[in-house]
Amino acid sequence: MSDLREATTIPGRHGLPAPVHQRMAQTCTPALSAGVIDDFEVAWVRGFGTLAAGAEPATAKTTFQVGSISKPVFALAVMKLAEAGLVDLDTDVNDYLTSWRCPASDGWQPRITLRQLMSHSAGTTVHGFPGYPASGPWPTVPQILRGVPPANTQPVVVDILPGTQFRYSGGGTTIAQQVVVDVTGTPFPDLMRELILDPVGMTDSTYEQPAPSALANRIARGHPLNGTEIDGGYHVYPEMAAAGLWSTAGDLALLGVEIMRALRGDASKLGLAPDTVSSMFRPQLQGQEPGQDFVGLGWFCAGKEESFRFFHEGWDHGYVATMLMLPAIGKGAVVMLNSNQGWMLREEITAAMGREYGWPALKDVPVISDVLPAVVYDGTYQSANGKIAVSRDGSRLLVAFAGQQPLPLYPAAAGDFVATAINLRLRFSDGDAARPSELTVVTGSKTESFKRTD
Repeated sequence: MSDLREATTIPGRHGLPAPVHQRMAQTCTPALSAGVIDDFEVAWVRGFGTLAAGAEPATAKTTFQVGSISKPVFALAVMKLAEAGLVDLDTDVNDYLTSWRCPASDGWQPRITLRQLMSHSAGTTVHGFPGYPASGPWPTVPQILRGVPPANTQPVVVDILPGTQFRYSGGGTTIAQQVVVDVTGTPFPDLMRELILDPVGMTDSTYEQPAPSALANRIARGHPLNGTEIDGGYHVYPEMAAAGLWSTAGDLALLGVEIMRALRGDASKLGLAPDTVSSMFRPQLQGQEPGQDFVGLGWFCAGKEESFRFFHEGWDHGYVATMLMLPAIGKGAVVMLNSNQGWMLREEITAAMGREYGWPALKDVPVISDVLPAVVYDGTYQSANGKIAVSRDGSRLLVAFAGQQPLPLYPAAAGDFVATAINLRLRFSDGDAARPSELTVVTGSKTESFKRTD
């Protein structure tokens, strides 16, 4: 991989192409593994770098912690249990739980479901988990849910109305983990091996925490920052469904292939009906629509038609990963690293793969035009926070913010105007197309509305 382009905050602008080993060195990333899916087949899997400084080379068999990619893999297992009639996605989880129960508050008992837990809409707390030193001690899952020692996170509770909004919650996934263990009576790693890992052929993957001795010589040891290795090599995650999967790029690529085959009705080792699989990639909250960004069951989803994709990213202490699939065209990628400092390489690598394998555009990159429409954009616009002045300058506009030099803006294909100096977009609107009286300014994550005053 020699065409990694460092992203900037300005849409469409990137750094110069660089080889993967150069970007790994710049981001203190000892090991990296990547896999590509093309035409519903695993095209290749490779390892780069070394397991740690001065250690053995990384290979296609090198194992990484994949962080929150553990969640959608777990969601597939829940769907198998639902197909078998062992659980119902819309039943109150307290009907299943025996070792812990979702607590009441001020006399109010929340009702939450597996569907809500897998779509992060149950209103549960605790975003994520830091893990525990390899030397221990390690809490049980009920101790984690109660937030009692040796757990290092707060209790998992419901503090917003279930089923009304998205809020990412590893705590909610941990409740779902306890549900399936209480229902089946099977240790969680064994259950996941039986339901997903073995059927798919993920022979280099496990939810065991700590990692089994069979993996000891193949683990890429974790590095949070500056190339410093974690004591003991990695943290332990009893929150296995939320963050505890060990895997390889090849195994996750195999899983992606089987999901995409199931979606189009082909024979799949997943053993799930196509309708069951497709139901995981539908909006779960009222008001969400296909084509928009939404969370399905376990997976994040975006785009439509050929650009529709399901994906998830992962972040454990010392590890990052990404898994992205385009089921309409049978393409995808898996990237995993043993450095938190190398988090940006995930997108750089998947973008390079997309260029190489002809993926459709996954991001809205504005196309700049050299023709300025014959519209009266010039004028002064006012918001609650101040004024801006817009003027014409040949085939572009200039916008002047208080205390700043005028910024050049260029017409984009969609009728917006974009800056190339900073991350800034202007959108003019109103019933009068020849002389708009309203203006929306989008810069970074801030959106502000202005009205014409002249």
